[in-house]
Amino acid sequence: MSIQEIIQSGANVSITVGTNDLLQFANHLIKSTKEELENTILAKQKETYVKPDEASRQLHVDRSTLWRWNKIGYLVPVEVGGKRLYKQSDIDKLLNK
Repeated sequence: MSIQEIIQSGANVSITVGTNDLLQFANHLIKSTKEELENTILAKQKETYVKPDEASRQLHVDRSTLWRWNKIGYLVPVEVGGKRLYKQSDIDKLLNK
């Protein structure tokens, strides 16, 4: 049984770990963290933003609805250079609900 399996099982046990097992576990943690960070960075690089008019058109709502959604935290725009832009990924999440 590997260290990952023991941790995932949630068992309350005392174990003796060899240096090879510890090194293997550390490498697994580093690899999984690296993959997660790379995926996050790639997702942010691919992010597109749309203006409020385009967001309201895609969602079939009035701009006043976008304003209300912002106030309640339902769909929050990003402010860039004093302009409000909506993440396309946030709009897609709402459309796929």
